[in-house]
Amino acid sequence: MESIGVLLPIPTSPYLEQELEKRFNLLKLWTAPHKTQFIKDHAASIRAVVGNAFAGADAELIDSLPKLEIVASYSVGIDKVDLKYCKEKGVRVTNTPDVLSDDVADIAIGLTLAVMRRLCESDRYVRSGLWKKGDYKLTTKFTGKTVGIIGLGRIGKAIAKRAEAFSCPIAYFSRTEKPDSKYKYYPTVVELASHCDVLVVACPLTEETRHVINREVIDALGPKGVLINIGRGPHVDEPELVSALLEGRLGGAGLDVYQNEPNVPEQLFGLENVVLLPHVGSATTETRNAMADLVIGNLEAHFLNKPLLTPVV
Repeated sequence: MESIGVLLPIPTSPYLEQELEKRFNLLKLWTAPHKTQFIKDHAASIRAVVGNAFAGADAELIDSLPKLEIVASYSVGIDKVDLKYCKEKGVRVTNTPDVLSDDVADIAIGLTLAVMRRLCESDRYVRSGLWKKGDYKLTTKFTGKTVGIIGLGRIGKAIAKRAEAFSCPIAYFSRTEKPDSKYKYYPTVVELASHCDVLVVACPLTEETRHVINREVIDALGPKGVLINIGRGPHVDEPELVSALLEGRLGGAGLDVYQNEPNVPEQLFGLENVVLLPHVGSATTETRNAMADLVIGNLEAHFLNKPLLTPVV
């Protein structure tokens, strides 16, 4: 398989790059001073693209690679891949589900605790010496609070399982009610938001879920509610979120993803009821290596004419 060209648009995990280089002719697009020319020069040999949460394969890239057979995404989200065009062109698409569900669910619960118990602000309180001048203020209990989850897929279910350990009632919204779920279903996000204390975004990013968190939803969640986003930045109408937090119409937010990463609204930096993470939901050594192994496994399966491990298209 050494002659098979695999295009990597942006830097990724050193482990994945190393494993790709062992098996394929790895072409690192970001190292090329003239990217368009680089793609033209190697178009005849590129049969695979390895994308991630930040870069994938749009129609323009697909059209520029006449030999492209597969896009293997090093992420569970595939919003950076033009799935419809891949289907039209007969290009296979894979992602890395399951292996990252636990880490992302852990982060969702961690963010919730950090916001409600003001963990980051308390840490700064100690480090700055303020504790010597008096105790830190009281915060809000998490145990027993109602947790609403948008998207009851693999990650959503993993979050629900963890929240249940905190004696939290669980409710959810999804495109359709899950007949096998014991959790309370609400047919709209606004209804879900109005009946929960913590609202977690855990659904895929599609045109239907873009800005699923808008002003109406935020106002339904209210000044005591907490929003947690471990999905994708565009799930949230960011200017509306910022204004709601600044005006006190929303109780707090824990964010791992943003509209225009790595740019984060600076108005959020001074708010103690907001916890900001740099898109690290699945960023553990164990999980990222497992994701890389799944990418490699899908590529090898494809080029050996075996069934794909985690096919999307």
